[in-house]
Amino acid sequence: MGVTLSESAARHVSNFIAKRGKGVGIRLGVKTSGCSGMAYKLEFVDGTEDEDLVFESHGVKVVVDPKSLAYLEGTELDFVKEGLNEGFKFNNPNVKDQCGCGESFNV
Repeated sequence: MGVTLSESAARHVSNFIAKRGKGVGIRLGVKTSGCSGMAYKLEFVDGTEDEDLVFESHGVKVVVDPKSLAYLEGTELDFVKEGLNEGFKFNNPNVKDQCGCGESFNV
């Protein structure tokens, strides 16, 4: 199953990589943080490590480390615009609870 990008998220990432001038995709992971225990971390990646797992959606690579995949399996990363706000939305089927501000979660 892995981790996927919506078409909107893939388009946004592709455009940003083109403007940046380098990169092979994005790295999605989790870290201990926030009031609910875990937070997402997202960054552009220029290369992969041997242990990395690489998934591809709409021509864009999503790189995930093996430890994070346990929390991210089945997640779809979407890019949404709501009024004047825009940003990534994590559709993670593993989340059991999240804090009120939406910045952290637990599984």
